[in-house]
Amino acid sequence: MAAGRPDAQDHPPENGFPPLEHPVPRLLPHIDGSVLPSLGGFGKHQKQLVVLTWIPALFIGFSQFSDYFLLAQPNGTCLQPFTNDSNWTAASPPVTVTGGAPAWQLKANGSGEGYGDGSALLCACKEWRLELQTGLSQNVVTKWNLVCDSAWKVHIAKFSLLVGSIFGYLVMGVMADWFGRHPVLILSVLFILVFGLSVAFSVNVTMFSTLRFFEGFCLAGLALSLYVLRIELCLPAWRFSMTMVASFLMVGGQLLMPGVAALCRNWPDRDDWQVLQIVIISPFVLMLPYVWLFPESLRWLLATQHYRRSKAMMLCIARKNQVNMTSEPHGVLSELEQELHKKPQRTCIVKMMSTRNLWKNIVVLCVNSLTGYGIHHCFARSMMDPEAQPTALCHADYYTMAGIAVATCLAVCPAVGLMGRRGGLLTFMIITALASLLQLGLLNLIGKYSLRHDIVLRDTLNRKFSVAFSIIGMFSSHAVSTLSIFFCAEITPTVIRGGGLGLVLASAGFGMLTAPIMELHNQKGYFLHHVIFACCTLLCIICLLLLPEPRGQPLPESLADGETFTRQTLLHPGEQHLLLAKTDGDYSRVHDTPLHLTTTGGATVAAATALAAVPASYALATGGEVIGNCAIANGV
Repeated sequence: MAAGRPDAQDHPPENGFPPLEHPVPRLLPHIDGSVLPSLGGFGKHQKQLVVLTWIPALFIGFSQFSDYFLLAQPNGTCLQPFTNDSNWTAASPPVTVTGGAPAWQLKANGSGEGYGDGSALLCACKEWRLELQTGLSQNVVTKWNLVCDSAWKVHIAKFSLLVGSIFGYLVMGVMADWFGRHPVLILSVLFILVFGLSVAFSVNVTMFSTLRFFEGFCLAGLALSLYVLRIELCLPAWRFSMTMVASFLMVGGQLLMPGVAALCRNWPDRDDWQVLQIVIISPFVLMLPYVWLFPESLRWLLATQHYRRSKAMMLCIARKNQVNMTSEPHGVLSELEQELHKKPQRTCIVKMMSTRNLWKNIVVLCVNSLTGYGIHHCFARSMMDPEAQPTALCHADYYTMAGIAVATCLAVCPAVGLMGRRGGLLTFMIITALASLLQLGLLNLIGKYSLRHDIVLRDTLNRKFSVAFSIIGMFSSHAVSTLSIFFCAEITPTVIRGGGLGLVLASAGFGMLTAPIMELHNQKGYFLHHVIFACCTLLCIICLLLLPEPRGQPLPESLADGETFTRQTLLHPGEQHLLLAKTDGDYSRVHDTPLHLTTTGGATVAAATALAAVPASYALATGGEVIGNCAIANGV
């Protein structure tokens, strides 16, 4: 151990490589083990702040699922067809087209057709009567008649919120590491009020889509900063439970969204969709007092060496938790006094590329979240019944997805408690892969077998098995996505936690983006899309074995801490030495047999006995010299 480095044992070099950062004082880097316990642990102050992070989760759930109502496809009735079309006559009755397809159009003969080749499909109607079945009497689609040739604008509007969220996770994550969690939280609240309320006053679909992009950008910054603050407030024993409460509240927002939309129906002075947008954005006004109520993350201040701000905050936390820090003359506060002269040091997520283990872990989790959300849409698409009525299709499928999300949150808690983070994530990924492969392969076998007997039996079995595997796959893929995000927040160091979590959340956004992309292409290539994500699940199962197990471990603070957070071996070091000792003893008895003495002679036995005491790695490294030296040492 080098002199003058009392914490060298906390950050040992790996495989001969030097530590990534300079040594730090003995107590201040150990926030979970020294700093927070000296401030009262997970006391009254921390619990109050965690509750403040839960409240906005319900409002975020409203905003994330608002597209199901603002951009829902209506039922259309053609009231006035083109008179110059030979296929239409003056006595032709009105033609009704259901909104089950993502964006429907009409051919010239009046038959319903899904959105596909825009140049080949022509709108054969001058005047439409559009009716919604989703709780509202009017939304964006009916407001500006986004059907027929304008149907593609609906998909652009769906893209805008997701693409804005992807950019928001990436940019706001870096800003949270550079400027702190509190500024990102407050800026996100202010701008989501500005852009979110402006969406309700859009004059055309172009303005609507542009403002929705910035709404998604700010919504991502808000969700990310709250997630990071919640993680950094908790001790290891409380991290997962406090995070799952927020997940339940977000799912609660998804469940309550149809009721909120129904309350906004038939508003007298304004369109329904405008009232709904105002209702889901206005509650964020309650977060404006967070400017004074919510402090900066103490963990981030200590990790970035903002020691002057840390001292004032530690005294405030100790006072609220009713802890007297002055009674410890040589404790955390005294060490903090000696470090006040140091300047703050910030770290960017780009420095992750200079690490050996950390970047691999984050890449694995990015692929997991992308696969989880991407294949989730495949299962959801297979679950939907194309023959169902539009009303039943919307409400039944929406509540089914919400119910699966609730069941997932209920199942993840005991699974992680029993198997840990890595074990639970691996289990749910295996279930996802099995459900996907069985859905792709077993259904074809059922179809070939039943084709010889009964076509009706084939269709019935295919439908039932498809729905069953889809529900199981949606359940497990939702769990994979949730655990991947939480896993990243635990293994990423504090100095780059915002950027690392932003990468994983952005990957999840790309997975969600596959749903409107498939709708835009009228589900063309859907089978190949499912096959690709099924192969990704198999790749993820292999990569998950490389991840460490963060349950019960303190959060890493610096890049050096993140590097030492590696996968543990299957056997403990003591078990490995015991296994080697037993192996050596078994082989040593072979040398005493009469047959061996007759064949090799006593000198060879002596040399072999001495060689057995030499480590295997040293014998391989030195080759034949070891045998010669052992023979000389025994007088041969």
